[in-house]
Amino acid sequence: MLSDCFDNIILNTDSYKASHYLQFPPNTTHVSCYIESRGGEFDQVLFFGLQLFIEQHLTKAITLDDINEAGSLLNAHGLPFHREGWMHILEKHDGFLPVSIEAVPEGTILPTQNVLLQITNTDPACFWLPTYLETALLRAIWYPTTVATISWHAKQLIANYLDQTADDANSLPFQLHDFGARGTSSQESAAVGGLAHLVNFYGTDTLSGVLAAKNYYDCPMAGFSIPAAEHATIISWGKEEETNAYANCMKQFSGKDKAFAVVSDSYDIWNALDNIWGDTLASEVKENPGRLVIRPDSGDPTTVPTQVIQHLMDRFGYTENKKGYRVLPDNIRVIQGDGISLTTIAECLDTMKEARLCSSNIAFGMGGALLQKCHRDTLSFAMKANAVCRDETWRDIFKQPITDSHKTSKPGRLALVKNDDGYATIPLTKLDEQENQLKQVFRDGKLLIKTNFDNIRKRSSA
Repeated sequence: MLSDCFDNIILNTDSYKASHYLQFPPNTTHVSCYIESRGGEFDQVLFFGLQLFIEQHLTKAITLDDINEAGSLLNAHGLPFHREGWMHILEKHDGFLPVSIEAVPEGTILPTQNVLLQITNTDPACFWLPTYLETALLRAIWYPTTVATISWHAKQLIANYLDQTADDANSLPFQLHDFGARGTSSQESAAVGGLAHLVNFYGTDTLSGVLAAKNYYDCPMAGFSIPAAEHATIISWGKEEETNAYANCMKQFSGKDKAFAVVSDSYDIWNALDNIWGDTLASEVKENPGRLVIRPDSGDPTTVPTQVIQHLMDRFGYTENKKGYRVLPDNIRVIQGDGISLTTIAECLDTMKEARLCSSNIAFGMGGALLQKCHRDTLSFAMKANAVCRDETWRDIFKQPITDSHKTSKPGRLALVKNDDGYATIPLTKLDEQENQLKQVFRDGKLLIKTNFDNIRKRSSA
């Protein structure tokens, strides 16, 4: 298995990190580092993913085989290897990394430019370890936090339109469905990103995310899906039997409390809506005690859904809610899964609103824009050293590039506090009687605070 060769935490780093134990000043005993989002596309972030990384990598002890493998590879790679330091961890700490990690609780939503996590070594001999872990730890935070943040902002967007056009928000938990698994760079990316989306919504086709929630956050079933057609299952019948393809879906999946989706644009979606669903199969659709979800999969995602809904209303009718917006019969809905992003969701819902269509008529399937079209600079994530202890004295350190003030880092060990504006990052020395929102979650190989997925969801919804 490819994943088996990546289990060695010593090699889960950038190559140049292997030389850094030789570069710190003499008499250095401790180094503190922190992670923050320096800003970017959003003003707020939803912190998520730390527990997954800790349980995968930090609760496991390194072995002599790990040390030998890393030493051989790094020396051949052109770098020095701190064999003495890693052997010290193996012999004195039974292979568990002597670091302390404190972080804001997962699911917390807070403004950018605040400390999210802080790491310090607990053994003076391992002062080089916190920065050595930067590559793995930063990657473990920026990706799930960014995906969770995108998903959360989508939730606020959809909720806003429901507030304007719907009588309630009961449909919200299932109005953004994760279609992103096939567009990710790896199964691990699908698992981490898919899990991050599930903090906010319950709809997903990314099974890896559901599995991650079960294994790392004690959630037996974090997300749900329904039977759905794809183009292959429709066009395999041939164009002349398109009606039979749809009728077969009705036969296989109709029923009380059952929902299923049928992609209907393999040929001519307007013919499918008006003449097949709206005529030949109309009686079956009307009598179905479950729910048929029609899926357009081409054309302009900001306008086609509105046209689809209007065609369906012409054939199956509608009701008008208390706010004056039209709603399809309960057993018919639409899902748009092509070309979906935060921008196209907003434009689609705005087009629907102008047409007096309730936003509960539609759900969205987001793929690449949810799990793949993001990167570390989407929210400008960084991990920086903020303090060192030399000669038993803590000293504040920071970077301040004259060519880019945006990259100025925070000096000194930090604390996160709540105030009238929400949250603020302050020097640890000024904490006084205030409660530090950074909680120690890991120390010397042990996960100290284990959070379940339900609590994370509640925190993000609060």
